[in-house]
Amino acid sequence: MEMEHWALVMFAALMALLMLGYPVAFTLGAVALGFGAVFLGWGFFDLLPMRIWGIMTNFTLLAVPLFVFMGLVLEKTGMAARLIESAGMLFGRRRGGLALSIVLIGTLLAASTGVVGATVVAMGVIAMPILLRHRYDPAFAAGVVASSGTLGQIIPPSVILILLGDVIGVAVGELFMAALVPGILLVGLYLAYILVIAWLRPERAPAIDQDVTGQGVSAFGLMRDMFLPLALVIAVLGSIFFGIASPTESAAIGALGALLLGVASRSLTLRGLMDAMQHTVRLTSMVFLILIGATAFGLVFRGMGGDMLVEQIMTGLPGGVWGFLALSMLLVFVLGFFLDFLEICFIVVPILAPIALLMGIDPLWFAVLIAVNLQTSFLTPPFGFSLFYLKASAPPELRIQQIYRGALPFVGLQFLALGIIMVFPQVALWLPELMNRLQGF
Repeated sequence: MEMEHWALVMFAALMALLMLGYPVAFTLGAVALGFGAVFLGWGFFDLLPMRIWGIMTNFTLLAVPLFVFMGLVLEKTGMAARLIESAGMLFGRRRGGLALSIVLIGTLLAASTGVVGATVVAMGVIAMPILLRHRYDPAFAAGVVASSGTLGQIIPPSVILILLGDVIGVAVGELFMAALVPGILLVGLYLAYILVIAWLRPERAPAIDQDVTGQGVSAFGLMRDMFLPLALVIAVLGSIFFGIASPTESAAIGALGALLLGVASRSLTLRGLMDAMQHTVRLTSMVFLILIGATAFGLVFRGMGGDMLVEQIMTGLPGGVWGFLALSMLLVFVLGFFLDFLEICFIVVPILAPIALLMGIDPLWFAVLIAVNLQTSFLTPPFGFSLFYLKASAPPELRIQQIYRGALPFVGLQFLALGIIMVFPQVALWLPELMNRLQGF
């Protein structure tokens, strides 16, 4: 067997070990060291320290812990609770109004935090009891909460967009701009689906007879609760979009702004701050350990000629570019059943991205397609991470079967959005092109 075929065996061995539940970062490193030592020799790994040094000094990746910290601080201040309760009281008097408000607030939280797990858990704790108390169909309510909480995967500033931009080699600021309109498209599809369900099946999304807390709320009160987080989002994304600051610099502004909001509102406790810092360190350490392991794996995979073999296979597919796109999206979707988005981002995307460039596919468009596809993996039964987050945080009477059933229509809507972006690339590309023209590029 030729060495490049052994590279595919190495990839298959990695997938098998990951599906058996072995730790991702250490499995990546162990498989790379094992196959590399046998086929390339220990001297080949002299290249690895410089690669690791490049990761640790990457200025763009510094945005990851800063955005994570910003989102966790905002979550610890109780902003999510105030937003959901206020919006629910204001919009709940119409059929489907509570569900509509949860999608809109989920969008704002996604733009504020960019951390899917924190958003889903917060909405599961706060929004699910409200929906169930007001006789919403449990499956429908679960689908609304899980899908709304997962919007942080595609709406900037998203951690996965930062990582994808670094892996594929596109500017993170441009990728934020490219992902914004597809994210809004997805929100629009969710809202339309809720309105249709409320019209056709009003018993699944009834209007509430009284305010959620028994007290009224004004539009002014809702705007007061929304203003500060919305202002922070506009400051962070606006500084990126208009070229005032890099994504990393904007992330630092966002982290500082979140701290100031927490202090000004007297809602950030020392315990909350410590929890936010500890969670940030854990998540960032996990990301960078996986990235180092994936770097070792990619180095060996390319050294064995695996990238050339995959390139020959993918470029020889019938249908040319569309055949490659279809197979790539199918591969990412299927792997999303079993693997975390970080594993797909660091293992599969580095193999596919160079082939996409070789075939003349716009890397910005390709990155958005992968981001939307990866978001789908968060909601796809049986291993969608958002579904598990919701089950862990929702009232105990909500069964996992109801969560699965409620998520499926929203998975279909995400596929529809993915198809629209594939057929009409300008959905993703027009805003970056417009901003570049405005800045004279």
